[in-house]
Amino acid sequence: MSTSQPVETTGPPGATEAETLTPVLPTGSHRLSGVLGVRGLFRYGIVWAAVVAVIAASLLSGSFLTTSNIQNVLTQNAALALVALGLTFVMIGGGFDLSSGPLVGACSVVAAELANHTSTMVAVVVTIVVGALAGAVNGIVVTAFRINAFVATLATGSMFTGLALLYTGSHSVFVTNSSFNNLGLGSVLGVRTIVVLVAALYLIGALVLAKSVFGRALYAVGGGEVAARLAGLRVNLTKALTFVIVGAAGGAGGVIFAALLTSGTPSTGSSITFDAITVVIIGGTSMFGGSGAVWRTAVGLVLLATITNVYDLLAINSAWQLVTKGFLLVAAVGLDYLTSRKRA
Repeated sequence: MSTSQPVETTGPPGATEAETLTPVLPTGSHRLSGVLGVRGLFRYGIVWAAVVAVIAASLLSGSFLTTSNIQNVLTQNAALALVALGLTFVMIGGGFDLSSGPLVGACSVVAAELANHTSTMVAVVVTIVVGALAGAVNGIVVTAFRINAFVATLATGSMFTGLALLYTGSHSVFVTNSSFNNLGLGSVLGVRTIVVLVAALYLIGALVLAKSVFGRALYAVGGGEVAARLAGLRVNLTKALTFVIVGAAGGAGGVIFAALLTSGTPSTGSSITFDAITVVIIGGTSMFGGSGAVWRTAVGLVLLATITNVYDLLAINSAWQLVTKGFLLVAAVGLDYLTSRKRA
């Protein structure tokens, strides 16, 4: 039996193949009503929410839409963007990962230590490989040993942080390699190099989900493992690869943090896990698997980054940021649950 036939007929529930790459609007005479109507509100609600947030932020603060502020926002959220991208793959496949934040902190230590003793290129490549290997450990634990992903990644996340703390003696590792520290300062046509690289990775991720055999298989696995196995798909390998992807993303995030902060600190990524999960879920990727898209994660990132930035610009108590993020996450999970019931 061919593996491509069942995957194409199964597809991502509630989304066409093309939607994984870009938001596809209804065609024909019903285009406008489809986007602005009830169905459009549910399907593209995150887009309208992001647009409203950006407009409101620009009205509340004249500094929001300035070039320097936008550059800073994009740069500051680069590591979060990468982790959220990796988590998109994991969650579409029906998995979950709570170790991504701790892994970013641990990899920032690895990157800082390597940068002080090797070349910048070696430090970057080896750190990403270390992150990918850590992700592979998660994948093996979850798929081969059948340990619940929530429990497994919570445990490995604790281990990653603990190992980094033991190695550093609970201190930061300061980077003395000026070439490495300049990674966060370079620009291409006036745009920070880090931002350009993140945008390129998002485009590649969208293409992989929309056009590759792996992407189609991932949607099928997330939509139903039993059916995917009967279709001849390698379910365990597909799911394990998603953990490798988010692990590599965590390694890259560690490099970014070490370069921007000129140091590696085990606790650096303490808040990234929650923020990344929030970005992916409010973007519209289902936490039940089988549905989601990279463009949705990108829009979710814009929404969360906009809210966080305007709170900072207006000097609003940071506690309100936590309240807002929590509210958005609960609302998104509730909507995801209702949508899943409707599909069922």
